[in-house]
Amino acid sequence: MQRQNSISLLTGGAAGLLGGLMGIGGGLLLVPMLCNVLKLPQHRAHATSLAAMILLSLAGVIPYAIQGHVDWGVALVMAIGSCVGVFIGARLMVRVPALRLRQGFGVLMLLVAVRMLLG
Repeated sequence: MQRQNSISLLTGGAAGLLGGLMGIGGGLLLVPMLCNVLKLPQHRAHATSLAAMILLSLAGVIPYAIQGHVDWGVALVMAIGSCVGVFIGARLMVRVPALRLRQGFGVLMLLVAVRMLLG
């Protein structure tokens, strides 16, 4: 159980860090849409994506919770790490030039795509 909590905390921290820094998650679609369609500046798109995730996450978890598919213990520990990570990531994001954020986001999307394709 201790090992699972540690892994959950680290996983949550990494997810939060990347979420704060790059606005990922549902932001994989939202950030490009906000930048390219709504023409928001890169930093604003990342921050707006994170704000949207509040309600999107809640809406997404409800059907899973009703079916009993949520491990609330893991979710709680991961949320603690995520809160710390996203705070740090968001503080870092404001110091990163928009071009570097866009490039980093693109590289992350490519890595995820390759990982998904290759399994």
